[in-house]
Amino acid sequence: MIGKLKEVLRTAGGEWVVSFTTKADPRLLFDQFTDKDVDIQIKKASKRKTKTANDFMWAMCTDIGKAVKIPKEEVYRKALWETREEVGAFDTLLIREDAIETFRSIWFEKGIGWFTQVIDYAQVPGFKTVLAFHGSSTFSGDQISVVIEWLKDEMRSLELPILVSKEEEERMMSSWRKAYSRETNAAISAEKSSG
Repeated sequence: MIGKLKEVLRTAGGEWVVSFTTKADPRLLFDQFTDKDVDIQIKKASKRKTKTANDFMWAMCTDIGKAVKIPKEEVYRKALWETREEVGAFDTLLIREDAIETFRSIWFEKGIGWFTQVIDYAQVPGFKTVLAFHGSSTFSGDQISVVIEWLKDEMRSLELPILVSKEEEERMMSSWRKAYSRETNAAISAEKSSG
């Protein structure tokens, strides 16, 4: 958490009271650690690289993974699975059963979020329905917002602090939307010039 030291007071009992200001919401930390011994470390804040929506998403995946003892990549894929209906970033494919593993390994080479889920409702003998998920690098601002909200809900349910202010989160999402808009416009321009 980044903040600024504000005041130092000494009580009549000889204890020191140190206060600081921060833009991150400290309430969960306060609720979790009030009247408990904690390890406090203060050092000069280094100039950090600006956080992106992607960094924020992965930080939450990491925190959730540590809390529930699973890899962050598994948390990420679970978030994509749980938000699939609202995000809609998957293809529904009918694939021959003997070709599913080959397809899965080729699809997964695109990245961590490019995974598949076999569904058993294919009505063609020898075939299965496969959901092929797209990684979040292809998501619009609205789509990544859904995933981030799901992760924030998981953080809250595990009583983990979300150490990003609303303002910083909005700045990250705005940056994501602008980048997505540029990529979309570039793709449309390329398509028009080739067709």
